[in-house]
Amino acid sequence: MHGMKEIIQEAESLPIEERAIVVDSLLRTLNPPVMEIDIEWVKVAKRRLAELRSGNVKAIPGDAVFAKIQKRFEK
Repeated sequence: MHGMKEIIQEAESLPIEERAIVVDSLLRTLNPPVMEIDIEWVKVAKRRLAELRSGNVKAIPGDAVFAKIQKRFEK
């Protein structure tokens, strides 16, 4: 049986897509998904996408968001 260090090293050597699957699988063991919550998140995501596509909401570039956060916490 592999020890923890060996498992981590082996996982780190996987392609990024496979590492993402491993991480997702492990996280699901800590916090199992709740179907009702997932359904609600899908509704929110679809609504927000529709708002963006319609032009009712304008996207804020990530750089601007992070700059604002950084400025706020510099104090």
